[in-house]
Order: sequence, then C-alpha cells, then structure tokens
Amino acid sequence: DCAGRHFAMNGLGALAAVAALGGDAGRAAPDLALWQPPAGRGTREDVMMDEARQGWVLDLIDDAFNANPTSLEAALEVLAAATPRDNVGRIARGRRIAILGDMLELGPNEIAVHTDIATWPLIAQLDTVHCVGPRMRHLWQALPRAQRGTWADMAEEMVAELPDLVDAGDVVLVKGSKGSRVSLVAESLRNIGRRRRPNNNEDD
Repeated sequence: DCAGRHFAMNGLGALAAVAALGGDAGRAAPDLALWQPPAGRGTREDVMMDEARQGWVLDLIDDAFNANPTSLEAALEVLAAATPRDNVGRIARGRRIAILGDMLELGPNEIAVHTDIATWPLIAQLDTVHCVGPRMRHLWQALPRAQRGTWADMAEEMVAELPDLVDAGDVVLVKGSKGSRVSLVAESLRNIGRRRRPNNNEDD
C-alpha cells in the first residue's frame, strides 16, 4: 500500500516523462500503479496484533530511512489523512500516533527547526507524538501536554516502551533520519504482536 500527495506528484511526473518521450502514458499507468516505495521510505502495512481476534491490526507507516522538514511534513500529511480503527484493541479507540526521531545535518538552526514542528497544523490532527533523540526532545517539550507522549534518548529505549504505547486500531508513523536508528522501532512494531500474543489470556 502506498499513499501520499508527494508520491502522486512523482507519479504524474513519471507519466509526463513517458508522454514527452512519445510513449503511451495510458499503457504506462497500470504498471506505475504497481510501484511500491523502497523499505523505510513510506511503506505501509498491517501488523497483526493478535491473530486470534479478527481485525486486531495496527497500521504501520514505515518512513524511518531518512528525514528532513519537507519529507516529515509529507509523512505527517499521510498520517493525518489515515483513518484509525475503533472498537478493536485494549483501548477500543484508534489513534494517530507519530514516533519521530532526530533529523540530522540541519545546520546551526537544528534546535529551532525541531521545536517549530509543534506549531505545524498537521501536528494538531494527531493524538500522540513520541520522540527519540536529543534534538527531538525540543519538539517533545514544545508539544501540548495532551499530545506529548514518551521521549527517549535512544531508539532502543523507545523499543522497550512500545508495548504500552500502541494498540490494535492505531495508525503509527515512524519517521527519522537514518542515524536516529528509529528503524529499530519500526522493526519492533512488526514483531510486537508476536511477543504480546502468548500473554494474552483475555476472554473473547
């Protein structure tokens, strides 16, 4: 599954290039529809949280390979447009959750850039924002208390918290620069249902 206005714009550009080269854009379009982003660059997948319960899935948006303000805004737009699932999971109300790692190599204004994310209109459409890394701590501190989730200095620390932070029905975006190592968080989310299932003794 692939969503996002930024991907759509790239797709239109590809079709325009086909037409400019004298190709048949109509024939190219079905092939383009099969395109998927590379791993960690906006891939979207359902993660089964409990195989014994129908519909108990988490919608993972894995954009953990890299991050800058422009790509973060595009990823948050996808998250804000996503529809969580209600009436599943322990909480029974689906949420839009962002887990954001440091954006690296932004220069001397990096602290201000991270802090200002709290003012973006897209942030107001999210339920919870968790942050990873010393730079993202500035965003975490600037967030309204109602949206402020967990902050961790390192991705490994966030991984340890995940079972208490997400639930079936949630849509979860993982986004950060490669050096923030939030790809570990995305990979852990893929496995979290497998770890949780043996301890699930709840009655249907």
